[in-house]
Amino acid sequence: MAGKLMTLGLTLALAAFIVPQQAQAEQLSGNELKNLVNGKRIYLATPFGGEFPLNYKPSGRVTGDGTALGLGRFFAPRETGKWWVKGNNLCQQWPTWYNGKPSCFTIKKTGEKTLRWVRQDGMKGKARIDG
Repeated sequence: MAGKLMTLGLTLALAAFIVPQQAQAEQLSGNELKNLVNGKRIYLATPFGGEFPLNYKPSGRVTGDGTALGLGRFFAPRETGKWWVKGNNLCQQWPTWYNGKPSCFTIKKTGEKTLRWVRQDGMKGKARIDG
């Protein structure tokens, strides 16, 4: 019985720690998104253990470069497209990546320089802001 109470206590203590951490994620709105990425480099975490940089220019252009990750074997490793904010979504479109179709994301700020994103098709990941 004491073991069950100890386990329950540990579970409640852990839940009390985890829930506030998750509650801190801040959903960003249109203007907040624009201010967040405009003129910044965002690094997407990849499953290969590296990061994929996206450079969001004030002109509405975005450049992605997967050269350092060796992505040239699979597709053009570097490409420049356009970005914009639509409602509460950050959207981008590339000339050839994703078959040239636009994709939009919701962004949650999880720390001063960290983000979580969810693409319209349900794909999700983490990123960090530089600059």
